Amino acid sequence: MPDVQQYKGGAPAFARRDPNVAQELRWGGKNGCVVTAGDAILVLNAGSSSLKLSVFVVGAPDRLDLTIHGILEELSTAPRFSAADRAGQPVGWQEWPAGSALGHAAAIGFLFDWLGTSGSTSQVAAVGHRVVHGGSEFVTPVRVDPTVIGKLEALSPLAPLHQPHNILPMRVIAARTPAPAQVACFDTAFHHGQAPLAQAFALPPEITRRGVRRYGFHGLSYEHIATVLPQFDPRGAAGRAVVLHLGNGASMCAIRNGESVATTMGFTAMDGLPMGTRSGSLDPGILLYLMDELGMDARALEALLYHQSGLLGVSGISSDMRTLKASRDPRARAAIDLFIYRISRELGSLASALGGLDAIVFTAGIGENDVSLRERVCRDAAWLGVELDADANQRGGPRISSAGSRVSAWVIPTNEELIIARHTRAALG
Repeated sequence: MPDVQQYKGGAPAFARRDPNVAQELRWGGKNGCVVTAGDAILVLNAGSSSLKLSVFVVGAPDRLDLTIHGILEELSTAPRFSAADRAGQPVGWQEWPAGSALGHAAAIGFLFDWLGTSGSTSQVAAVGHRVVHGGSEFVTPVRVDPTVIGKLEALSPLAPLHQPHNILPMRVIAARTPAPAQVACFDTAFHHGQAPLAQAFALPPEITRRGVRRYGFHGLSYEHIATVLPQFDPRGAAGRAVVLHLGNGASMCAIRNGESVATTMGFTAMDGLPMGTRSGSLDPGILLYLMDELGMDARALEALLYHQSGLLGVSGISSDMRTLKASRDPRARAAIDLFIYRISRELGSLASALGGLDAIVFTAGIGENDVSLRERVCRDAAWLGVELDADANQRGGPRISSAGSRVSAWVIPTNEELIIARHTRAALG
């Protein structure tokens, strides 16, 4: 029988813990001290209904060892927590009854309590946060303080699905005693060095001066791929590559010699490719039409474009690519076809921005796991010089192009958490 616990802020919880698991963490902040060998860095990625976590132990001189990774999900409906060690072995599990609403603040409290009672040897000295939008000001990782939090909250209208949830853990953690140092790492920062022309909209200067420009997102993922690509393909890494970050949120990025040149997302994380529930690029005239003819206001448009469009909107079935692929409904096929068509169009556009193409890289949930999607994208890109190796693609790569292909194609897992941990360590010395 599982132990029955009452967790403050939530419904009665049912916990199963393995007493034989010796975890490598104890909670204890150093409150501003530098991160040193033997300390742990907790990485948090807070979404609208989930809280992902990773714990890295600092080694010398540059080593970061993943010790725990996990997730608290369905925070408002049927919360559940699971965690595993570096080998993938379960080290923690807990669930709440269906209909419970744990919420982010209580979820963070539970997580810290769980870490604090796990019987460890490493001291958590810092927390690194993924933050979707850094605006024009935050172009490098930054130490979190009340002023920074206030500025990040002011950017929430630019990323309403993500920014408030990214910020909330910072406030909750800062209220703890002792409070570990915190560092914010930004999905927009990788794209900051793009040429002004690539960032510009054709709008009057009194609007663009307010920060209305193309920012780009998924930068932590692209930064990781740019960092590891030389290990796989030195020519592509030093040349012209397009990285396809394909998941429930999807975008693509043109990278030259490790630096962002152009990307499909723009002012917000809704631009570019169709996504799980987001529309992607739209003719702005559609919004005027919906306002005039259907009487939709800003909130109705927000719900439509962020929550009711994309794969879910086209199919009427699901936002999950796996569900759509398993369905025989022609609407599911239509949604998949549109997604791949738009990928192929954007690939041509980004290759143009680069002046050619040396490599393409598939990453993130769909990119790393969907064999048939990769095959169709590569077949469509034959005109660019991509020649698929079907057997290698079936195996999952890492190289999925033939030896004679003019443009190499790769499957490389992304690791945003490691990038955040590195930035956190560097920001704190």
